Amino acid sequence: MTVLQACPLLPSLEENLRATYKIVDQPGDDVVAAITSSRYGVTNEQIDAMPSLRAIVHFGVGYETTDVAYARSRGIVVSNTPDVLTDCVADLAVGGMIDVLRGLTAADRFVRRGDWRRGQFPLATKVTGRRVGILGLGRIGRAIAHRLTAFDADLSYHSRHRVSDVPYRYADSPVALAAQAEVLVVATSGGPATAGLVSADVLTALGPAGYLVNVARGSVVDEPALVAAVTTGGIAGAALDVFADEPTVPEPLLGLDNVVLLPHIASATTETREAMGDLAFGNLRRFLTDGTLLTPVP
Repeated sequence: MTVLQACPLLPSLEENLRATYKIVDQPGDDVVAAITSSRYGVTNEQIDAMPSLRAIVHFGVGYETTDVAYARSRGIVVSNTPDVLTDCVADLAVGGMIDVLRGLTAADRFVRRGDWRRGQFPLATKVTGRRVGILGLGRIGRAIAHRLTAFDADLSYHSRHRVSDVPYRYADSPVALAAQAEVLVVATSGGPATAGLVSADVLTALGPAGYLVNVARGSVVDEPALVAAVTTGGIAGAALDVFADEPTVPEPLLGLDNVVLLPHIASATTETREAMGDLAFGNLRRFLTDGTLLTPVP
């Protein structure tokens, strides 16, 4: 069977693919399945060029780069790789929060520049006991909340729907969530439905003593509004693993010690990426065996 590999993938996954299927890098009439990543997806034009296509398999939890509704209208099923990256993304969210509040990487730069010889590093902000709002209480949001209970965080959340089996306070809008938080952690899904969800109004509600942590998608945050907020004191700082136009990072952020900048590495551990590769390959193999998927996009 012919499978389109739409983008570069994990080396071990590519090896499994080449050893098992006929892999091509261009759409064709005989392609029955496509495997891609969250960053690239499969375009509608590519879908139209593959009349035999019946499945799109994503390496990654995100799938907003593929028009799922259009794919389904063409009889194509879509999968992603949830769960296996939850722990590492949640770990990084907490790490980013600790970093930006305590100034860890800023302090590292302070030492490396030799500034310690000339004076003390400025006082930072305590992590334990902070009021933390989590925007998106799905798998990753829940895992973040679970970790933050060890820091005695006062937790609240906003999601599309109220979650019945958690003890955290529910806020009925992102603005309301930000208004009661000292740290706003963004863990919602990407795509058109959440584009700009963290707006200028949300950042204003978070306020000059508040911090933003984003491990979701750059599109979820109004990036110009964020740049304005951190450069003018509208918020106290930010830890960002994702950006609107990766790998481009807004120039005004590069020189700021109150902003932690990471190159989209939340799931980037050997263990997690191998598990993602195994699940993506498992989805492809299951579909080409019996027409079903292990983890179909809901």
